[in-house]
Amino acid sequence: MVSKISEGIQISVETFYQADYSNPANHEFMFAYRITIENHNSFDVKLLRRHWFIFDSNSEHREVEGDGVVGVQPLLKPGEQFQYVSGCNLKTEMGKMHGYYTMENQHTKQSFSVKIPAFEMVVPSKMN
Repeated sequence: MVSKISEGIQISVETFYQADYSNPANHEFMFAYRITIENHNSFDVKLLRRHWFIFDSNSEHREVEGDGVVGVQPLLKPGEQFQYVSGCNLKTEMGKMHGYYTMENQHTKQSFSVKIPAFEMVVPSKMN
């Protein structure tokens, strides 16, 4: 698991290889990731948008962005956390992701960026 605090928001990420949804013969490798977002600020925050940078070990990369996460824009009061699970498909056995969330301070209505730490996705057999 990797974890990082930026702008008073802690982001923790855990990854899982999804063998049942992968097809190595067709260069399809599926990974799930669980993200926990914790608000360490003294004010409520709302997650507005996400922006991902995704890298395959074959040097291919792509960007994904959009509103909220898994169809919601969670509101977190001080001390609260929100957890969700999503997925990423790669064309190789190894890759990594990182990015940022655009959040809004619900008191001032100011938006700010929260870094999502880089995390690796690796097929377990490649870890030996």
